[in-house]
Amino acid sequence: MNFKAFTDSITQLLQEKMGEDCTITVTKVLKNNDISLTGVVIMEESDSISPTIYLEEPYRQYQGGASLEEIVEDITAVYDKHAHNINLDMDFFRQYAAVEERIYHKVVNYEKNRKLLDDVPYFRWHDLAVIFYYAMEEAAFGRASILIHNNHLDMWGQPAEAVYRTACRNMKQHMPDLVLPMCRLLEDTMGIRMEESESSMPLYVLTNRERIFGASAMLYSDKVRKLAEELNTDLLILPSSVHEVLLLPDDKAQNYDFYRQMVSEVNRTQVDPEEVLSFNLYRYDREKAEIEAIV
Repeated sequence: MNFKAFTDSITQLLQEKMGEDCTITVTKVLKNNDISLTGVVIMEESDSISPTIYLEEPYRQYQGGASLEEIVEDITAVYDKHAHNINLDMDFFRQYAAVEERIYHKVVNYEKNRKLLDDVPYFRWHDLAVIFYYAMEEAAFGRASILIHNNHLDMWGQPAEAVYRTACRNMKQHMPDLVLPMCRLLEDTMGIRMEESESSMPLYVLTNRERIFGASAMLYSDKVRKLAEELNTDLLILPSSVHEVLLLPDDKAQNYDFYRQMVSEVNRTQVDPEEVLSFNLYRYDREKAEIEAIV
């Protein structure tokens, strides 16, 4: 059974299970890096909002031997867990004053997101694009967010420049930049204890306090400048993902092609395609006090 037939079967079985008073909708969602996902949305009359449950992973489970009935049970379990616990009136989103305190920015690859950028406000930054999102406050959503589109700006009567200023202010106040030695990050996130050798090259991670979309800390970080002064060198910046970048001394001794190959290999084998940031390198220039692209 191909994916289209699988989607049709799951939709039919969900409708039979949930009954005629429930609406089952299949939707295409364009994610970062031009990745399109197929999701199913279950809405009962009492629901004000419902999670989108993506079908790509269930399809892989089906190909691995799971039955359609088992997958439908899993999908309805997700719906029961989340949708009935959420009673959110989205009317507040119509007023800019009600949302501006939770508007943030993130950086994505410009070329890989040309289709998405047709529909969202953005600013170019080297080979990246700065886009904006609203971070949900409702605990039931976890770290969910709403991507800000052009029609939102029209609804709010706000130009993109005003949203950019708001996002920059909120990033500095609520998502302050964070620079950690790589060994410290591995210890914090994975419980891996690493001792940094005195002979090894210092390697640091730049992100934000929440470690979500932390690569955008490049736009406002003062800790990068302080690290460069502490190490008495320019800094080479390697894109790791949309969530963080790596910093190391730029001693000019190593051929940049080596680092480009390393970034390419990591993007290809270690980073989720949706979270790939860039294949290019950047440098913090101490004399200019700014980050530039290495071409």
